[in-house]
Amino acid sequence: MKKIFYLAAFFIIHHFLTFAVLSKESKFLNKGVELFNKKEFEKSKIFFERDLVFDPKSEKSYLYLAKIFKVNGNDEEEEVNLKNVLLINPQNDEAIYMLTLLKIKQSDYDKAKDLLSKFLLVCNTFCSKDKEIEEKLLKIIPENEKNNN
Repeated sequence: MKKIFYLAAFFIIHHFLTFAVLSKESKFLNKGVELFNKKEFEKSKIFFERDLVFDPKSEKSYLYLAKIFKVNGNDEEEEVNLKNVLLINPQNDEAIYMLTLLKIKQSDYDKAKDLLSKFLLVCNTFCSKDKEIEEKLLKIIPENEKNNN
């Protein structure tokens, strides 16, 4: 009988602690979004990083970190965070869109073209951005591609 009591107590405590951790983690994410919307990027970055400590699979935190690095002009860190988003959710159209624009900026025509194809397959909320991407992609077409068309 004692074993059942201890087992029940363990599960109750475990569920209570899990709930407490999850509620704290969403507080970090929510606070980060709040600060990001106020354009307090360095402060919000800290909250997104804290959220990732509690939930390393926080797609939104990685996406917001990518947005912060984009604002700061840190292409390398932006790309790392966008790739993390896509590892967690390969169909995140906003991350594909942002990564495509980054590859166009880096003049990586082949990768941008591949990402555009993927974007067109999975777009959900950013579908209206396909024309913008195509126009930017046309500006970096390599000479051998122009000659084939």
